[in-house]
Amino acid sequence: MSLVSIFASAIAPIVAIGAVGFLLGRSKDLDVDPLNTVVVYVLVPALVFHSLLTTSIDADTVAKLAVGVTAYIVVLAALAEVAVRAIGLDEPLSSATVLSSTYPNCGNFGIPLSAFAFGAVGRSTAVLFLAIQSVLIYSHGVYIAARSGGSGGLSGVKRVFTIPLLYAVLAALVLRFVGVSPDTGTTVMQTLKLVGDAAIPLMLLMLGSQLVGTDVRAALGPLGLANVMKLLVAPLVGIGIVLALAGLGFGVQNSTVARVFVLECATPAAITPLILILEFGGEGSGVSPAEFVSSAVLTSTLASMVTLTALIAVLRSGVVI
Repeated sequence: MSLVSIFASAIAPIVAIGAVGFLLGRSKDLDVDPLNTVVVYVLVPALVFHSLLTTSIDADTVAKLAVGVTAYIVVLAALAEVAVRAIGLDEPLSSATVLSSTYPNCGNFGIPLSAFAFGAVGRSTAVLFLAIQSVLIYSHGVYIAARSGGSGGLSGVKRVFTIPLLYAVLAALVLRFVGVSPDTGTTVMQTLKLVGDAAIPLMLLMLGSQLVGTDVRAALGPLGLANVMKLLVAPLVGIGIVLALAGLGFGVQNSTVARVFVLECATPAAITPLILILEFGGEGSGVSPAEFVSSAVLTSTLASMVTLTALIAVLRSGVVI
């Protein structure tokens, strides 16, 4: 399949819906806060619950995926910490750079991307990736954000227990374990599917709207580092983890799951770090951490149109995985 075909089938739909959100944000001054509440507390939990109950991914693969995501965050965060110190970045910008370099937008960007690129298995894998990363970002991510403000921030870690996503994952896994999953044709499952499917376009509309007003010029300095880490180093780390786990006899049997894992690692900078920085971070002289994270989200999202198209081509070819 040509790069043009890959872009048209996997990337263009995301660009189109995100562009609509951007235009809405500019013309209607769209307030995404209530939309975010609906997505986080209703739509995404329904999407996760339904996807996990109906996915063909087995429990063994789920466990291996959890190990892979955790390893990815640990390795990339460590590399980012070394990089910011090597170029002499001070707080609070160094912590903002670590967050932007480490956490991928595996939710409102990664889920639809994986679904378009790899179908139902892609969507289910992306949902699992998001669930695992949510636990990490509201623990390690909160700590890094609070560090930029000179405080501990351990109280913010408690937020992970207020996220319905976590309980949706646990409930779905328990139902699958005891073998009482409802039939997909039941009214309950059809309703969950309807509600969950609404999450994908709404997340993309929100992503587009949140990019309105970002001043990239305010943070040109270390942006290059964050984008290189997120778009070039991250997929290499993802591939390395897949190959390392396989070499240790802990690799997943489903090659599509492994490819989606790498794809999720390579998605642009996540928006959640911006929320964490605004609440727990500090304000330094010059470029604020919030301005930097916003700029990283915008620039990495735009640049990822090229890098993700090429990566999908490589992954579909089966040359690496």
